[in-house]
Amino acid sequence: MLGQLEATKAGAWLAMAMIGGEVGRTGAHEQMRAIEHLGDAERRRLVDELKSALVTPIDREDLFRLSRSIDDVLDSLRDFVRESHLYRVPDQIRFSPMLDQVIVGIDALEDAVRNLAARPSSVAHDALEAKKAGGAIRRMYQYEISRIFSGEVTSLALKERELVRRLEIVGMAIGDAADAIADGGMKR
Repeated sequence: MLGQLEATKAGAWLAMAMIGGEVGRTGAHEQMRAIEHLGDAERRRLVDELKSALVTPIDREDLFRLSRSIDDVLDSLRDFVRESHLYRVPDQIRFSPMLDQVIVGIDALEDAVRNLAARPSSVAHDALEAKKAGGAIRRMYQYEISRIFSGEVTSLALKERELVRRLEIVGMAIGDAADAIADGGMKR
């Protein structure tokens, strides 16, 4: 699971580098494909391990749900990068606060996964931090939508709306992952 989270974090940092202009959109789109394939491979490895594991730190169903939600985070980041490549929206640096919270949420999920066996009592706290990051992303989305629709509704405004919606979906998936690990930790 940590490998899947590492791939997801790499995807978030790549999206951040793209909107900051450090990586071109075409290059980011190509790199994201490789990162997403790595995340999928890590998920397949986890599923294979779950098939033969006698004991898991939390219920298999909760681990599977957590892994699926992490996969949704990475898939939505991939879609954000792809749509950014297609739409060519200028001045995307305005999305950096949302991506900052994506990284905060992924870090909190990573802490929760690391603590499952070593410090199970801290899993609920880590999950709450991830949930808060997901909530912050949703609030930022609402403010961005308000800003976008306060002016004339142009094709550029609709493209911006699609990009911030994609990041809101990332935030919801982070929240779902936080719920999965919190539920699993509660059952211990």
